[in-house]
Amino acid sequence: MNYRPSTPAAERSLKDSPGDRALVEKLHSAYGGLRAQLAKVIVGQERVIDLMLAAMFSGGHCLLIGVPGLAKTLLVSTLARVLSLSFKRVQFTPDLMPSDILGTEILQEDPATGHRAFRFLKGPVFTHMLLADEINRTPPKTQAALLEAMQERHVTVGEKTLPLPEPFFVLATQNPIEHEGTYPLPEAQLDRFMFSIQVRYPSEEEELKIMKRTTNPQQIELSQVLNSLEIRELQGIVPRVPAGDHVYQFALKLVRRTRPDDPQAPTCIQESLSWGAGPRAAQYLMLGAKARALLKGRFHAACEDVEAVAEPVLAHRLVTNFNADAEGITSASLVARLLSKIPRE
Repeated sequence: MNYRPSTPAAERSLKDSPGDRALVEKLHSAYGGLRAQLAKVIVGQERVIDLMLAAMFSGGHCLLIGVPGLAKTLLVSTLARVLSLSFKRVQFTPDLMPSDILGTEILQEDPATGHRAFRFLKGPVFTHMLLADEINRTPPKTQAALLEAMQERHVTVGEKTLPLPEPFFVLATQNPIEHEGTYPLPEAQLDRFMFSIQVRYPSEEEELKIMKRTTNPQQIELSQVLNSLEIRELQGIVPRVPAGDHVYQFALKLVRRTRPDDPQAPTCIQESLSWGAGPRAAQYLMLGAKARALLKGRFHAACEDVEAVAEPVLAHRLVTNFNADAEGITSASLVARLLSKIPRE
């Protein structure tokens, strides 16, 4: 993971002091405000929204997986509006080049002096919130260029290193039903995403609301909830959320028991997985749990918070084998079975 340099204030655990209490209340209030504003445009998808917000305040990135028409693009663009963040969308295609995302240098002549010099034209990655639409439709070279920028939070062109705006948040989408002409992300690149979120079909009641809302256009006014400076301030308190040793042990056991060669791994893991989750998964489990606790207005993370983020953190980091694929066993179902086998102390 790529952590920002810590400060003495960031190294302290949150306390029930007036200053820290005000920050926690501010984040909890912002959470309620964001959900209220998004509900004006988006019907349902509460779990997706909660996970996106937890990832954003943790400084992580999200992969949204769902069939077309589930309002993934609308959700991201609306979130950017209520946060007053710059937003750009890139439609990934097989002919997209790294320079189309990162930017390129052009030779420019000064009309007054006739002097020529290279000038860098920034690509769409220079934004606060980037929607990488159908990321699996572009070749590995372009995927790698984006994922490097996500991890390092800067772009290197020639001898220049240019920082990306802060906060920087990437939401990539994938269509799970199309495989022809796609370039699936390798497991090592999937590991760069904090959460992999399954965007599911709406309920019957929600779909009726969507039909009525979209076929009867109306002017919707959105209010700004936070700005970029406030988001960065609130991101700084997430690592400071305290958690008991038993919570860390619970997260550690979850990760280690996804590894088939671990002697304590359940039989279902040993028989169904080729590879388990790496150390980054444990880090994201705890960060996600801490962010969720803050969103709920609590000063400490609990095992229930780890359990709530376990599936989006772990599922895309598990590699199923032939036996699991033949029996229709998914990595998400294995995470659920694993959660049922690990006691919460």
